[in-house]
Amino acid sequence: MVSSSFRFSIDRGGTFTDVYAEVPGESGFRVVKLLSEDPQNYPDAPREGMRRILEAVTGETFPKESFNADKIEWIRMGTTVATNALLERKGAKTTLVTTKGFRDLLQIGNQSRPKIFDLEISKLDLLYEEVVEVDERVRIVREDEKSSHNSGLEIVEGTTGEKFAVLAKPDLAVVRQELNAVFEKGIRAVAVVFLHAYAFPEHERQIGVIAREIGFEQISLSHEVMPMVKMVARGDTTTVDAYLTPHIRNYLQSFRSGFSDNLEKTQLLFMQSDGGLTDSGKFKGSNAILSGPAGGVVGYAVTTDLGQPVIGFDMGGTSTDVSRYGDDYELVHETETAGVRIQAPQMHIKTVAAGGGSRLFFRNGLFEVGPESAGAHPGPVCYRKEGYMAVTDANLVLGRLHPQYFPKIFGPNENEALDLDASRNAFEKITAEINEYSKERELPEMSLEEVALGFLRVANEVMVRPIREISVMRGFDIKEHALACFGGAGGQHACSIARELGISKIFIHRFS
Repeated sequence: MVSSSFRFSIDRGGTFTDVYAEVPGESGFRVVKLLSEDPQNYPDAPREGMRRILEAVTGETFPKESFNADKIEWIRMGTTVATNALLERKGAKTTLVTTKGFRDLLQIGNQSRPKIFDLEISKLDLLYEEVVEVDERVRIVREDEKSSHNSGLEIVEGTTGEKFAVLAKPDLAVVRQELNAVFEKGIRAVAVVFLHAYAFPEHERQIGVIAREIGFEQISLSHEVMPMVKMVARGDTTTVDAYLTPHIRNYLQSFRSGFSDNLEKTQLLFMQSDGGLTDSGKFKGSNAILSGPAGGVVGYAVTTDLGQPVIGFDMGGTSTDVSRYGDDYELVHETETAGVRIQAPQMHIKTVAAGGGSRLFFRNGLFEVGPESAGAHPGPVCYRKEGYMAVTDANLVLGRLHPQYFPKIFGPNENEALDLDASRNAFEKITAEINEYSKERELPEMSLEEVALGFLRVANEVMVRPIREISVMRGFDIKEHALACFGGAGGQHACSIARELGISKIFIHRFS
């Protein structure tokens, strides 16, 4: 009988969840791999993984619905819950409260035009659904005004020591009325972003009090989330915080509720975007974007002692994250992820919506991969859940995935392998569609395997671009790097990616 404390490290991805356990009295790890979502068989993948390991080691029975965590010392988790919600725009309904006249500021952004010659620019959806403009305004007092006391304006000192003139104070009665109207539409998250609030937060605090009295569940004030200059980046970061924090909080509540003691005596820590761990109570949207990917950077930085710089290639189910490690971690303080500018310390990681679960489409004569993801539920066709055709299916029909070596966790009893026949049937249908299109234009027909390989080439090209962006475009010679490959789908694409980039060494850790 084992009575000492277990320690769990968990990587909760969009498609698969890996649970690693340090078992008392044993060296090494116990590892369990599960689908991140499988509601027919368990309510929560990380908890289910811990339950199975506890049962295997202790010989006791732990119920699926809820069990006591008295044998668990700590849980450390890296999760892509926030990343995937941002990529797929599945966060909370949010309203933006901003200074009058600036309602379109975040939509306009910084006016950068990365695709200046593109004839059809497609913008990602905004994170907020409603905008409330507040007639409030402060401005910095100029040097030549500081000696004058005849302006008639209220002069206040900000948190930075700068002097501000209050041009207009918010009419709190009007604000309350407008926020009530938004609340009645079912919106429960609010992001408050005022001009100069990084140094003069009083007006934001007043709006926060009103929003709390009305009953908004998530109130993100820009001076609390990121008290820095540059209203666009500060506003985007605050909006992300309001948009994702409810999603994260719901997951945390659901996770804790699965333990009968609500993890009161167990330390629950989450990886942040900057590579550090934080208590679950301080884990929020603005520092959670790269939680899972940042853990990967720390992992390969510690394990790859190759005497040369390393490119991290983390291909999961929903997204692919690429990074670079030389002599130290590379941090950035202003980034753009999924079309959103974020001003917060983060690992320098580029994320693209291409992974093993990325869906495959044939549109207007073009092979397209993603950004839509099949996820873990229903997942790709081969997951036996009547899912969508995805990159994983293409790898399966080409023999790059072997069902006999893949975890048998599919089907109603979680004991069946990947369904090769279902994947082939799906590809036969899309191959027929492609050949019909080709016949009309007198183009050569393609075999099923050629179609599958064509989709993989498109996916590889999508993933190669950010690798070049973090290396070649920053002046590094990509051929001097090794490729550290990890993530559920990484091994299936590592050689193709390395060949495309001219990299000669690939490092795959046994726990990757």
